[in-house]
Amino acid sequence: MTRSASLPTRSVCAILVQQGRALEVGEVDLPDALGVGQVLVRLAYSGICGSQLGEIDGVKGPDRWLPHLLGHEGAGEVLAIGAGVKFVTPGDSVVLHWRPSRGIEATPASYRWNGAIVNAGWVTTFNQFAVVSENRVTAVPRDTDLKTAALYGCAVTTGFGVIDNRARVRLGDTVVVFGSGGIGLNIVQAAALAGAADVVAVDRFEHRLELARQCGATQTINAARQDAWARLRAIFSDVGPDVFIDNTGDPVVIAQGYDIVSPSGRVVLVGVPAKGRATSLHTLALHFGKTLVGTQGGEALPHQDIPRYMGLLRKRGIDLESLVSDVADITGINRLIDRMRTGTTAGRCLVEFGR
Repeated sequence: MTRSASLPTRSVCAILVQQGRALEVGEVDLPDALGVGQVLVRLAYSGICGSQLGEIDGVKGPDRWLPHLLGHEGAGEVLAIGAGVKFVTPGDSVVLHWRPSRGIEATPASYRWNGAIVNAGWVTTFNQFAVVSENRVTAVPRDTDLKTAALYGCAVTTGFGVIDNRARVRLGDTVVVFGSGGIGLNIVQAAALAGAADVVAVDRFEHRLELARQCGATQTINAARQDAWARLRAIFSDVGPDVFIDNTGDPVVIAQGYDIVSPSGRVVLVGVPAKGRATSLHTLALHFGKTLVGTQGGEALPHQDIPRYMGLLRKRGIDLESLVSDVADITGINRLIDRMRTGTTAGRCLVEFGR
């Protein structure tokens, strides 16, 4: 599909040019035409996830796609669609997400910047105008608040999916959530909604723990001020919690969580260790009922789970606004990232794009 003369030709964005360095803010040229299964979206808001910090820092090793765009959760409006697209139409309000959903998985778009190609995946959100695959967007009611809708692209669907699909929390279960950032807070909230009797949130920052209490944590532990493991053993004595969820990716935390959970307990790994870092476990307990599983975005199915979770939170009168701790335009994105690194921000940071 050739681009209409009324559609944008350029987009302000944040570009990862070199690992270990701040993002560069500039303007890229959009593709001349939309390919099969591609969707042009005007972003209203983009969230910043810890995964992007990992990409910038190279925690998984060298990046062979540089320079490229980043971002995998956001919300905006569909401006145009390519051939074959049938699940969204121009004018739709949509959530952008990294988990694949229904529709076409299109060839990723490429942009041009100062004469060079800038790569992108099936979805990027650190750009005001984004060409994404149909299966990375989910339509939501047009009157949806796009600011909080952006959180459904990863933070909410991952957090709720971990509880729903991986931890399988049952009424009366006891749950430990180690790491209470953007995803961790939603895990706490989902565990409380699922009927957990005790939800213990652990973090190094008190303002995050305060938000965790607002989200339903029954107890909190500041790991910077006390021995978290001694405190957990005191809370659960010799029984151990039913569920231990790690959001840090720290091999020491993984090993300790595996050790402390009950003999038939479930350990769920959300955080991913940096390349080259390993943990050591005594696996005998796995033969007698203990389980250890990883998760990929809570195994969410966005076209099913986004409306389902939106409906749940609306019916329960839960507003996600309190989980948004900082908002800036694209020129402030590196400041937001720095605030996330230092723990200055408690919840999610959002990039806001002007019309």
